[in-house]
Amino acid sequence: MATRRVRFPILRWVGLTWLVVWVPYYARGWGWANFLHICDIAIFLTVIGIWLESPLLISSQAVAVLVPDAAWCLDAAWRVFFGHQLIGGTEYMWDAKISLFLRLLSLYHVALPLVLIWAISRTGYDRRGLWYGMATFALALVASRMAPASQNINFAFLDPFFRRAWGPAPSHLAVILAGGTLIGFMPTHLALRRFPTPPAEP
Repeated sequence: MATRRVRFPILRWVGLTWLVVWVPYYARGWGWANFLHICDIAIFLTVIGIWLESPLLISSQAVAVLVPDAAWCLDAAWRVFFGHQLIGGTEYMWDAKISLFLRLLSLYHVALPLVLIWAISRTGYDRRGLWYGMATFALALVASRMAPASQNINFAFLDPFFRRAWGPAPSHLAVILAGGTLIGFMPTHLALRRFPTPPAEP
């Protein structure tokens, strides 16, 4: 009986090693609440998805974070080339009071999208990823309301454009989820549909 070929023999160990280094440093530097960020959640679920070789998990995290990570990269690059932030959110990368190593760990925003796209090219894109990605973000939004408002994790208290709250918590979270769907999830889903769907399991 033939054994199934492992798609990610090296990447799975790279991901596990990353967690071993990244989690304690980030927890000590930013606090545990920081892991509620959708991009941080995506690291955990992507590593699990790679270990399980799950097209659904990998696809859902690609839908959830490709646009936010692209925005992070654009903002950081804009600072490098033009001397100021375009969107905001990467200012801490130039804060000398923060450990350089801790700041460099944030470069996962550059690597994670590349890993996700490459993984999808190997496993195929599971179109259910749209709904699972939205569900992940919705749960993260609700949990983010338990963090300090000053952190505004996942924009659970103030939106990223007008810096205002859209009514009480339920309505504000609905606005943020709808905005994320229109700006991030749906365009990413439509783009990833170009990849073949995963083969049916026997």
